[in-house]
Amino acid sequence: MGASSSTADTSPEAHERREQETLASAALALPLLRAAFSRSAAGALPDALAPPRASFRLPGSLPPHFHDLLAALGPAVASLFFAGGAAAGAEGGAGWVPFLKGFNRCCARVSASRSLALLLRVYAAACTAAGAPCSVHFQPDEGGGEEGKVAGEIAVFLWMCWVMTWSGSAPKAAAGDGGEKSEPVALLLPDVTHLVVSALVSAGAVADDESVWGWEISSGGKGVKVQEFTSWVLSTASGLGNCLSRYVQERLRSLAADSTEQDNSVSTDNTTFDTSDVYLLTRGRAWAIALSLRNKLSEKFLSGSVIGMDAEDLLYRSSVHGKGLSRFWSGVEGYNGPMLILLSAFSKGGVQNVDSDRRWVIGVLTEEGFESKDTFYGSSGFLCAAHPIFRMLPPSGKEKNFVYSHLHPQIRVYEANPKPVGLAFGGTVGNERIFLDEDFSKVVVRHHAVDKTYQHGSLIPNQGYLPVEASILDVEVWGLGGEATRRQQDVYKKRENIFSEQRRKVDLKTFGNWEDSPEKMMMDMISDPNRVRREDR
Repeated sequence: MGASSSTADTSPEAHERREQETLASAALALPLLRAAFSRSAAGALPDALAPPRASFRLPGSLPPHFHDLLAALGPAVASLFFAGGAAAGAEGGAGWVPFLKGFNRCCARVSASRSLALLLRVYAAACTAAGAPCSVHFQPDEGGGEEGKVAGEIAVFLWMCWVMTWSGSAPKAAAGDGGEKSEPVALLLPDVTHLVVSALVSAGAVADDESVWGWEISSGGKGVKVQEFTSWVLSTASGLGNCLSRYVQERLRSLAADSTEQDNSVSTDNTTFDTSDVYLLTRGRAWAIALSLRNKLSEKFLSGSVIGMDAEDLLYRSSVHGKGLSRFWSGVEGYNGPMLILLSAFSKGGVQNVDSDRRWVIGVLTEEGFESKDTFYGSSGFLCAAHPIFRMLPPSGKEKNFVYSHLHPQIRVYEANPKPVGLAFGGTVGNERIFLDEDFSKVVVRHHAVDKTYQHGSLIPNQGYLPVEASILDVEVWGLGGEATRRQQDVYKKRENIFSEQRRKVDLKTFGNWEDSPEKMMMDMISDPNRVRREDR
C-alpha cells in the first residue's frame, strides 16, 4: 500500500503538477489560483482577463480602434497563454496543469527582455483582433520580422500598458455577469509625449535639439525598430517589463474574489477620478518615474500615476507658499525622508515669451531630508528630465555630492570666502550641476562634465557645454516618506514653535528694581562722572 502510494506520487504527471505549483506559488498564492481556476468556466477566462469597463478620453482625439484594442486584450492573453487550461474542473482536473503552465508562461520570473517580448506579443495579438494597424511582428523565440514602430503606435502601446496598470487599482466589478451593465468609468489618459520623444530620440528618429519643443505625437516621424524600442525600454522604462505579469495576477486575484466581496466593493456607477494635472508632477510624469525606478518608491509613483498624488504629500509649492529659500525651508525642515523636487523654468537665451511653450521641467529625487550645510552631503539620488523629454540619471558611484543646501547663518560672522547661499545638486561648490539661487528666481544648469556624482546626460534639449541660466517659473517638493514621516515632521514643527515662543517671551520677574541696579549707577556715572552723589543714610 505504501509502495503504490509512493509510485503514484512519483508519476510524471504528479511530478509535473508539483513543479508547476511550486513555480506558480512564487508569483501568486495557490489558494487564489485554485479559486480563480474553479471560477474560470469554459469561455469565461477571456472576459475575466479583460480590463474593467471604462471610457477613456484625451484632450485631443482618441486613437482609432483604441477601445477595440482594450476589448481584445483579455481574449489575446487567454489565447496566447491559457489555451486549453480554462476548462472547468476540480483541483487536479485535466485543465489544472495547463492552467498553471499558462500562468507561469506570463507571470514566472524571467529576464526583463523576455517579459517585454511577451508584452509585445500580447499587443500585436490584440491589434490583430481589433483590426488596428500594427507594425510589430515580434516572436520572442525567433529573431526575424522586425518593422518600425511609429510615434502614434508607441503612444498607443504605452497607453495600453497604463490601462493595464490602472486595472489593478480600479474599482472591482463582477466579471461575467449576464445582467444589465453599468455605465463605464470616465477616465482621462495621461500625457505620454515625453516618453514617446525619449524613445524616438534614443533611436535617432528625432534630433535632440530645439525641434523637441512643441513636438506632437500626431506629427509622426521615422519608425523605431522593435530592437531599438526594446533597448530604450530596458535602459529608461524597465518597469514596462513587469506590466503583463502584474496585470494577469490582478485579474486572477479579482476573479478569485467571492461574489459577496464583489457586491460589497466600490461600484463603478457614476464613478469619476480626479485626473486633473494641476501640479508639475502630472500623472504621466509620475508614471514615467515609476517605470524608471527599481526600488520601493516605484509603488508610490505608480499609485500617483493612477489616482493622482496625495495633496498632503505636497510639502512646498512656490506659487502657493511663495518663492525663496526661506519659504522652501519652512516646508521641508524636519522631513527626514525621500523627496522629489520639480522645477519649471525657461531659458533666457531663448525666446522671451513664456507662452510659446518653450518651458522645461527637471527634477531631483533625494533619499533623505535636507540639512543646512556649506558642503555637499547625501547618500543617493537621481536627476530627472521630465519635459519635453524624459530621462532618468541615476548616481554614478564616483562621488557623493548629491545635495547642497546652504542658508544664511543666524549669527553673522566674517568669512573670507563665503559659500554660495542656495540649493544645488551634483558638481562641486561653485561649479554645481544644478544651482538655484536664494530667491528662487533663476536656476543654472551646467554640462555633465562638471559632475561625477550623477550619470552623464542632458537635462534640457539642445544643452551645450556652456552653463544655461534660466528663470524659474514654479517649484514643487513632494514628500515620499509616507504618513509616519509626515507625523514626525509635525512633531518637529510643534517643538520648534514652542521653542520660538519661549525665546520671544521675556520674564520680567528675573530683573530687579532698576533704581537699585548696578547698571543704572554705572549709566549715571558715565553720563556725568563729576557729579557728587550723597550717600543715602
